Amino acid sequence: MLIIGELINTSRKAIRPAVERKDTAFIQDLAQRQVEAGAHYVDVNCGTLVHDEVQTMEWLVDTVQEAVSQPLCIDTPRAEAMEAGLAGVKNGQPMVNSITAEKERYARILPLVLKYKAKVVALCMDDKGVPASAEERITIIRRLVTDLTADGVPEDDIYLDPLITPISTGDHYGQAVLETVRFIRREYPRVHAVCGLSNISYGLPNRKILNRAFMIQTMAAGMDAYILDPLDKAMMGFVYASQALLGQDSYCGQYLSAHRSGLFE
Repeated sequence: MLIIGELINTSRKAIRPAVERKDTAFIQDLAQRQVEAGAHYVDVNCGTLVHDEVQTMEWLVDTVQEAVSQPLCIDTPRAEAMEAGLAGVKNGQPMVNSITAEKERYARILPLVLKYKAKVVALCMDDKGVPASAEERITIIRRLVTDLTADGVPEDDIYLDPLITPISTGDHYGQAVLETVRFIRREYPRVHAVCGLSNISYGLPNRKILNRAFMIQTMAAGMDAYILDPLDKAMMGFVYASQALLGQDSYCGQYLSAHRSGLFE
């Protein structure tokens, strides 16, 4: 299970002012706490700072890497900001977040994935937009895997994101994601599946409950990576518990370590 810590993102109210004033201590503390809580990658996103995104991305990458040794997930649709972030990565194999099947975006981002030998989050959308059904998602996934592997990206470096749509806008959207993840696991066993969970509960009360429940359901379907808040102890507890129950945790070692650390208290 790969956990990508999502908190260093300027779309979050507490993060944008800290990034704008270049608050090194704040950002580094947040990076360290995410890693200590179990993040394998740290996501960095400053996309709301449109006019200064390139320079800010460079600062964020340098600042986070001074504090943690985990690799970074460079999160932006802009090729210029993506390259600025990737060029500064020193720790491990970087991750690109993200590429899509949209022709223009694919053409701009693919060369960076190859140049920096990065893992890549591939969003299940094309020039028609976000698909509504599992069938439409599967069609796009087939194209993404075919194109990415033909262009030289190893299957193990591909992280397919089926794109979660709020169930408040359609009863079938949760099932569409689960069907898509089952397809990925069945047809492409060496390719990974990743998602951010929070969209599933958008517009509804008690959002964290829905997010955690959907995480368990998607894990059972075959999801093996998440972009989430690792400081959410209940969420991380369900990650470790689910891995143990699904036979993904040898002799329940990670579950027991989490118990000894007090995670479940």
